[in-house]
Amino acid sequence: MGFENESDFWSSTIQETKIQPPDDYKVLLINDDYTTKEFVVEVLETIFHKSSAEAVSIMEMVHKTGMGTAGIYPYDIAVTRSNMTMNLARKEGFPLQCTVVKA
Repeated sequence: MGFENESDFWSSTIQETKIQPPDDYKVLLINDDYTTKEFVVEVLETIFHKSSAEAVSIMEMVHKTGMGTAGIYPYDIAVTRSNMTMNLARKEGFPLQCTVVKA
């Protein structure tokens, strides 16, 4: 492909390069019989930056249905927040589990 000048090259290069946004991943909290509702709300407020009302709503969904979406993020952020959640849960003596799935 020949270019008459540098401007044509950069114009062509920019047009051919299409940046795809990263895929989104859900962080799902999984209900158990030992982790307190208060702890789940705390996690949602501190790690996932949810408002109190959002945190309570998500916690209730986890409690009633067995699972709830804590947030949707690019993969690296989702995995980091999932790991932070489980590390904090272990530190506090709770068996809270979360998983990351493609949204």
